Amino acid sequence: MMRKKLKEKILLVTMLLLVVSTLLESLPSKAATGENSHKNRITVYLAGDSTVSNYDTSLAPRAGWGQVFDRLFDDKIVVKNEASSGRSSKSFIDEGRLDSILNQIEKGDYLFIQFGHNDEKVEDPTRYTEPYSTYKGYLKQYIDGARAKGATPVLVTPVERRRFTAEGIARDSHGVYPEAMKELGLEEKVPVIDLTAKSKALFQELGPEGTKDLFLWFGAGEQVNYPNGVQDNTHFQEAGAEMIAHLVLQGIEESHLVPLRNHILK
Repeated sequence: MMRKKLKEKILLVTMLLLVVSTLLESLPSKAATGENSHKNRITVYLAGDSTVSNYDTSLAPRAGWGQVFDRLFDDKIVVKNEASSGRSSKSFIDEGRLDSILNQIEKGDYLFIQFGHNDEKVEDPTRYTEPYSTYKGYLKQYIDGARAKGATPVLVTPVERRRFTAEGIARDSHGVYPEAMKELGLEEKVPVIDLTAKSKALFQELGPEGTKDLFLWFGAGEQVNYPNGVQDNTHFQEAGAEMIAHLVLQGIEESHLVPLRNHILK
């Protein structure tokens, strides 16, 4: 009798183990779970020039705003900074860099587009674009490419350079390029973050001396990577890159870019 009950218990335990084993096999593996998790993330691609780019430690503390952008979001956002120094809206496309982004970007992702600094270089036909014709035409290729993949394009007017009048008034440094970009945004119904205006207002607030703490401005011996000192009115040190990235963040909130704005770290 006892042996019979023991056999029944063993049979019951065996059946339970079999059920558990079957259930475990039906669950996704850790790798699959990670893969699914990644697919649920939103990727923000950045196309731009040196003011957006990532930099090697050999150039520290030089940094583009795209280099620190991912710090401002939770882990549901992946930032892929494809910006590259010296590029214009034209040369970025001619070198196949936009195609590289469009081969990766997926539905629900974002493409942030900031050009202007190098489009202005009329002496260089490989980069120069005319504001209201070719500049807008090249930018439209970014817009059309992103939309064709189900992604959201976002135009970002070029961040200002550090330029002041003798009276300490912040000056415009990009001519009509920001206006041309904003005009295109209205025509194509694309969100535009006016980083030109935002950065100019910030520089005016800080003044000629205060802005040196944002840009790559150092005396001789202050930075190991710049032993002779540096006075760069275009590129940022990390503190400046972070402040500019926060201005872009303001633009995301003001433009009501959902769901991206829902993942901003408070």
